[in-house]
Amino acid sequence: MLISIGTTNPAKLKAVESLIQFEKLEATCQSIETTSGVRAQPLSDEETRKGAIHRAKSALEISRSDISIGLEGGVTEHHGELYLCNWGALVDRQGHLFTASGAKIVLPTILADGIRQGHELGDLIDEFSKKHNVRKGAGTIGILTNGRLNRSDMFFHVLLLLYGQYCFYHHK
Repeated sequence: MLISIGTTNPAKLKAVESLIQFEKLEATCQSIETTSGVRAQPLSDEETRKGAIHRAKSALEISRSDISIGLEGGVTEHHGELYLCNWGALVDRQGHLFTASGAKIVLPTILADGIRQGHELGDLIDEFSKKHNVRKGAGTIGILTNGRLNRSDMFFHVLLLLYGQYCFYHHK
């Protein structure tokens, strides 16, 4: 099986490799640079989900993969607070689309205020944590959970939900 993923982000690629190992799949992962089709900083569950779907469909179109995955991180507002959110999409050659969302965690006020002022979370978390390229490693979730969960872990959870739906639909 060939799996394409619409990103070159190492944290997201690691999540797909973890899925392949966990499920004992005879598969290879092809990383394809795609755009999300949404703002650089998605500001709702709906926009983040749309970005994941766009990445998955774009990667499928330009590859020969059997299935394609899109993963997108963003923020969403609940009761006046901004939460970190993440979405995934899986599409197959038959046109089936599966989506899932993962864990959410409230963002500290300093990060939420920066996002509301138009800044990207990736830039803000680098400044906040005094680290470089957090989005390609531990992710905001890694910083805010003091390393107990990282970005790859969070997306791995989403991938289990996606692949589980795919297997259920295909009776695997």
